Amino acid sequence: MEALWEEVRLMQGLLVAFVLSGLIGWERERLGRGAGLRTYILIGVSAALFVVLADTLIVRFADDSELVRFDLVGVLGAVVSGVSFLGAGAIFSDRSSGQAKGLTTAAGMLATAGVGVACGLHLYVLATGATLLFLFTLGILGRLTDRHKHEASDRGF
Repeated sequence: MEALWEEVRLMQGLLVAFVLSGLIGWERERLGRGAGLRTYILIGVSAALFVVLADTLIVRFADDSELVRFDLVGVLGAVVSGVSFLGAGAIFSDRSSGQAKGLTTAAGMLATAGVGVACGLHLYVLATGATLLFLFTLGILGRLTDRHKHEASDRGF
């Protein structure tokens, strides 16, 4: 019964990652971006799950043998690499304008994985603060830069 309650406790990190990643995903969804609510939730919760699983393995088996090496940093590197691979698929070159598209989506995916990792480590204040910063960047700063682009195009730049 104690193991069940321990797993329920570990679910806290995944649930917080679900909510925070969902907020970032909703911001992207409401703007009609290709990667939206579900994608961002899956990225955030997956990152949290990998961290929780790695931490659980370390706690459970670390004392069994000196020959077995556990590396939580390696898991973090794998999460970053995996999400970066997904993000690379979201970036493409627009032939008509010659500009790269999807950079914000790729950066948002990586940022969301970071939130998930923080949730997996039960660093909820850090994860919430980072989410608020990301939402500010995507929302308010996004609208400011869009307005600036429109003003520049109206002036013929």
